[in-house]
Amino acid sequence: MADDDEDVLSGPICSYLTYKSEGDRLYVLGEYEKAINSYTHALQQEPKNRNCLVARSRCYLAMGNTTLALKDAEASQLGSKEFYKGLYRKAESLYAKGEFELALMFYHRGHKLRPDDRNFRLGIQKAREAIDNSVGSPSSVKLETRGDLSFFYRREEKALPQTKSQLRRQKLNLKQQSMKTDQDEPKTNKTVRVLLGELYGDKEYLENLLLDKELMKTSTESGGTIQELIMNGITFLDSRTEFWRQQKPIFARDREQRIKAQSWKTQRKQAETEQTTFILQRMEEIDMLLADGYPQECKTKAMELVQIVKEWSQREVPNKAEFLGNLYNTIGLAQVELGEFEDALTSHQKDLQIAKKFDNLEAKSRALDNIGRVYARIGEFSKAVEAWTEKEPLTKTHLERTWLFHEIGRCHLELGNNVEARDYGLKALASAQKTGDEEWKMNANVLVAQAELKQSKLQTAVTFFEQALSKAKLLNDEPAQEAISNALKDNKKQIELAEQAKQTELEQLHEKQRAHRLKQTKTQSGDTENTTRKAELERGETEDGETGKETAEEVEAEKEVSAEEMTEKEETGDDAEIERRETMEEETDKGETGEEDAAPKNE
Repeated sequence: MADDDEDVLSGPICSYLTYKSEGDRLYVLGEYEKAINSYTHALQQEPKNRNCLVARSRCYLAMGNTTLALKDAEASQLGSKEFYKGLYRKAESLYAKGEFELALMFYHRGHKLRPDDRNFRLGIQKAREAIDNSVGSPSSVKLETRGDLSFFYRREEKALPQTKSQLRRQKLNLKQQSMKTDQDEPKTNKTVRVLLGELYGDKEYLENLLLDKELMKTSTESGGTIQELIMNGITFLDSRTEFWRQQKPIFARDREQRIKAQSWKTQRKQAETEQTTFILQRMEEIDMLLADGYPQECKTKAMELVQIVKEWSQREVPNKAEFLGNLYNTIGLAQVELGEFEDALTSHQKDLQIAKKFDNLEAKSRALDNIGRVYARIGEFSKAVEAWTEKEPLTKTHLERTWLFHEIGRCHLELGNNVEARDYGLKALASAQKTGDEEWKMNANVLVAQAELKQSKLQTAVTFFEQALSKAKLLNDEPAQEAISNALKDNKKQIELAEQAKQTELEQLHEKQRAHRLKQTKTQSGDTENTTRKAELERGETEDGETGKETAEEVEAEKEVSAEEMTEKEETGDDAEIERRETMEEETDKGETGEEDAAPKNE
């Protein structure tokens, strides 16, 4: 039962946010070990939380444990290689381990993802300086004929017979060589002392402890020996010495000092005052807060520092305007992270005013860049285009131009200016090809494809989508491959639908043309029939006219003949009537005679 209680108490008993907030607070207070414990408890509840892994990595790095810091940074990127906070922590851990080339590579990757992040630009700069300092400048190294060169002529001396004077000279040379070796050791110790600084006393103390043989045999409570602990401490200090020698070797420091001395002679420069040192330290702390995800604390401290710098005179702070511009820039970035976009615009515009006043082109480019970003975030794309167009002549690298052209093209696409969006997309693609950046080539191809799609140039859009898909496969970017593939499928479907609609429209057009031709044919046939009929009628009327004349004559002749016949008939009829009447009268006479004959008989 007691074991169960211990297990419960050892596990997390608060929420993730509680432990995370506590760790953040402890980190700000500088209690890194306690902060690590809080972050560890938080990760027990959410083991894959990227922000918490980054926060713990930052604490490990502050304590000098670069191995665990790198491990947490890499763990934060397991879900997504584009997690810029984890990328920055990984680069910082590699830089602290002395892997400057690898750190530079990851700083560049982060800068591609977040060109506006000042920390990646500073990381690139310091990694390059560290590499240069490690390698050194060949022009600053002068070969001198000093040291033991007796090796080259020793065999010649052996071949010749030696006189007494030669023997004395040889002994003198040996004494001088022994004196030089005695002088070289302090010089080496002096180099180590300069590199280790305050830790050099600890190294001397540990080396003196090694002389105590009885102490070296003593065992510790953990089972080891005192000698092992001392050797581990000396090994750690030696590794730090080597690291700092690579980061800033002595000859590089001497060279910088000579350059500074020459510049102080040729130019009148004011030495850094205590105020300048204070400002630089505070600005570094403020930048770290923003990089680590604490925008509110960053904004508060930056505003406080602005008030402090304003109270100092130009003589006390020679670069006062430059400091104020950087602070306004940092405040604006923090306000963007907090969603205070109007205030962010005001801060970046103050930075722009200072840059224009002192003709600081780099600061002007930075301010215009940030102003355009804020306008794009709040949806005022036309103002973003104005700001970025003003920045365009100030760009220095092809990569910066690629990003700028791409963002201007995106704004035009949002505004519906499809032709301008396509043109800027092509500019971004040309700049990306000069840089050789495959990711920006992919982004530019997608932008051009979308602009062509909006203009209903479907086949051209398919071509650019296919190019973008090939870049995504080359980068092994699965989310980009999926998104581009879906867009490509939709585009091809639209092409099929457009072809079907075109085919249907063509068929309808053919039907209309066929119906029109039939109508024309019927009209023409009707006109032909009407013409034929008219011709026949006209021809018939002509024949009828001639026939009519003959018929009229015949009719008149017939009438005359019929009249004559009628006359004859009438005459014949009259004769017949007369004969009939005569016959009837005779019959009547006969009847009467018969009656008269019959009457006497009856009587």
